[in-house]
Amino acid sequence: MVIANATASDIPNSVLAAKVFFKTINPGNFFGLFSPVTQVLTLVSLILCWQKSKYIRLYLGIALICYVLGDVFAFTYFHPRTDLMMSEPTPDTETLKILSSEWSNMNWVRSFVLFIGVICSFAAVDKFYLPKAEGK
Repeated sequence: MVIANATASDIPNSVLAAKVFFKTINPGNFFGLFSPVTQVLTLVSLILCWQKSKYIRLYLGIALICYVLGDVFAFTYFHPRTDLMMSEPTPDTETLKILSSEWSNMNWVRSFVLFIGVICSFAAVDKFYLPKAEGK
């Protein structure tokens, strides 16, 4: 969200600065690694805890759906807009403003979906350890 605000702050200059900045490294380097790892670990947790509790199964299933949906958003919505914004030649200012606005607004939706996934992951962990805590 910080990068989206910075990129939208002074279009087209901010987009040109982002192009230079992202030549070395970009958020895709982080999410390209940690997003699949998160999905795999959630799936493994779902498989391992399948018999433990229907609530754990439900929470981990919802979390996995949210994490996969985050990537679906990324590949179908965000990457095409980012590619257009960072393309050569640079699109006109009005196009950049529209792309930036669409990207920023939809990012709130994606962030909310991923937040729900995190909450469900925490809820599954809570349900997993709750019987052990009550037994003490």
